Amino acid sequence: MFSGQPFCLDAARPGDLTERQGHRYGTGMAHAALHTRFCDLVGCELPIVQTGMGWVSGVSLTSATAQAGALGILASATMTPEELDRAIGEIRDRTERPFGVNLLPGQPDTDARVEVMLRHGVEVASFAQAPGEALVKTLKDAGVVCIPTIGAPRHAEKVAAWGVDAVIAQGAEGGGHTGTVPTSLLVPLVADTVDIPIVAAGGFFDGRGLVAALAYGADGIAMGTRFLLTRESRVPDNVKDVYLGTGLAGTVVTEAIDGAPQRVIRTRLIESLERASVVTRLPRAAANALRFRRQTGTGLGPLVRSGLAMRRDQDLTWSQVALAANAPMLTRESMVEGHTEVGILPTGQVVGAIDALPSVGELVRGIMREAEDTLGRLSGTADSEVIPSVP
Repeated sequence: MFSGQPFCLDAARPGDLTERQGHRYGTGMAHAALHTRFCDLVGCELPIVQTGMGWVSGVSLTSATAQAGALGILASATMTPEELDRAIGEIRDRTERPFGVNLLPGQPDTDARVEVMLRHGVEVASFAQAPGEALVKTLKDAGVVCIPTIGAPRHAEKVAAWGVDAVIAQGAEGGGHTGTVPTSLLVPLVADTVDIPIVAAGGFFDGRGLVAALAYGADGIAMGTRFLLTRESRVPDNVKDVYLGTGLAGTVVTEAIDGAPQRVIRTRLIESLERASVVTRLPRAAANALRFRRQTGTGLGPLVRSGLAMRRDQDLTWSQVALAANAPMLTRESMVEGHTEVGILPTGQVVGAIDALPSVGELVRGIMREAEDTLGRLSGTADSEVIPSVP
């Protein structure tokens, strides 16, 4: 089993394979390096994670990913606790395999969401922001695996000291909020800093990338955009068409949406936001913040308290707080309503390498086949026929 140290073919020779997995993916035998300690940690068969994307990672996508043997993560921040309760129940009806729920720690009703998760016995909690030591302790005491997303080695070191079980290390190529360090530098540095399982994110879409991540010192890969562009994703077809038509140079990292760097597809809306001053953005942001409150059932009092906490914990101005609350509604306009002209399109840079809409099962099987072929090629034992993954 891969230990998280720099990947070495000698650690799992071509003869050291898993027959059950190999038959599952049509390759006869599966390379033992493709079953990592992350798989054992979360109870999934494959070292692949579908990230918790707001308005995107719903019941269909999460359950299909889990059923395919990877780890699906349900996005909860855009749901009410009641909707979360129903969604988890529906996933349980569709699959017996483990899955996770993504939490936004700053939400006023986080405790209620955690209660729902614990009642259903959800196996994994992931976080787009640092969760805080107290929340980690609550979840771990209940037996939930905690996996925050980090963008710097020092952040990994901090959350590891809190007792988290693993981290998702997202490089600059990733979608949504992202840092400046590329994945190829971030993951090895994080692997040198902490000894917990690492899932590499940012720029992954195929089996070659999975093998590269293992070589960097990761225990698996996480993908958002690649799973967004599958048949089980509930994103409207016209929005998927925009993604499929976007090239490698078609994305931009901007602070104009909510004051923090965020990678999105460059559209006329993004260009207009970047030209506008904070003063002109603020009224629209405040209005959208109130719309988000109504959409998620959050009372005005808790919303204000959440804003106060954001100012205190993240050192934000009131205008930045309003802009932060604005982002979910701009995402909803595209991802739910299909209005690309008035919504934003979060994406990883990898969007330019994707040109197909497979099912989740086809995607996962293709990645595993190509990973096995790549390992065989590197060790000099590749079959004559190479089966590519779905791009």
